[in-house]
Amino acid sequence: MPNDAAVQIPPTTDAAGATRPLRVLSLDGGGIRGVIPATLLGEIEKRTGKRIAETFDLIAGTSTGGILALGLTTPDPNDASKPRYRAEEFVGMYEEKGSAIFGNSLGHRLLTLFGLFGSKYAVRGLEETLRTYFGDSRLKDAVAEVLITSYDLEQRDSWFLARHKAREDSAANDFPMAQVARATSAAPTYFRPERLSVDPPTALVDGGVHSNNPAMCAWVETVKLHGQKDIVLVSLGTGGVKTPISYAKARAWGLIGWVRPLIGIFMDSVAATVEHELSWLLTPKDGGQRYFRFQAALPPGMGSMDDVSSEHIAALKQQARLIIDNNKSEFDDLCTLLTDSRPLPPDRPAVPAAVATN
Repeated sequence: MPNDAAVQIPPTTDAAGATRPLRVLSLDGGGIRGVIPATLLGEIEKRTGKRIAETFDLIAGTSTGGILALGLTTPDPNDASKPRYRAEEFVGMYEEKGSAIFGNSLGHRLLTLFGLFGSKYAVRGLEETLRTYFGDSRLKDAVAEVLITSYDLEQRDSWFLARHKAREDSAANDFPMAQVARATSAAPTYFRPERLSVDPPTALVDGGVHSNNPAMCAWVETVKLHGQKDIVLVSLGTGGVKTPISYAKARAWGLIGWVRPLIGIFMDSVAATVEHELSWLLTPKDGGQRYFRFQAALPPGMGSMDDVSSEHIAALKQQARLIIDNNKSEFDDLCTLLTDSRPLPPDRPAVPAAVATN
């Protein structure tokens, strides 16, 4: 599960126009704000007439994005080669199950002194919701390639859970989807870690601690699996609020003052760095866009990851509609690109590069 060695990419010689590019989807973390990418994905399904798992060659997700990635690739019990859910059903999940996921009994609040000596939320509501949606499906059963991020506190290393790894070595790498979803969404201070494996022992937390925007992870995994090809990468954010922190305020913070702001700072800074890198890595080619990033700048008061009120969820859905309306040409171009039915070129496996010693 830990991070893999770097790869050296051989040149490509595909004949132009004969094949289509690989299509990769990346879904950010963000708790209840997953309503935004779920709404965008529902619109993509309506316009293309295809399920998301039938449209993309690899789907990566972190935290709430990991739940979406797994949900969109869960097999149909009546036809294991087909996806079970439509994207809009996960908008419904947030609406109907949000209060169970981010809900607490008075007993839990008192036991943890309102999150001071334990996670803010008990895991029962989250785990029951995940079991309801994923049932007995396992990672190896995903109907499209998936990459799910997490972080192991025991080994102090990043974990990348993927369908191809589960199929190659099921004993070591295959787990129930519900547990994988739990591992990627175990946000520190919100939920306790997930013990996905006891040999070796693990304590997995939200992949957002290292890759809240997993788009670069998705690109690397795609190159590892297929070698160098044209790649179109679609990255969907969950919205963000850039609340300024003044020097005067930050200079007075100690350990307690930094705890909650630091989580948001890490998430925002990593996401912005990945966006910068990919915008240079996947520049337009032959007049066609290769990197699509859809993100909302949320107004003050909308940045909460656990506000499950109907008003907040409705506002998040409206933000998704604004993304579509404000990026009409780009969104239209993406949906047209996703209907390309040309075949993929043959794989060119990436060659592991020597690890630098300096």
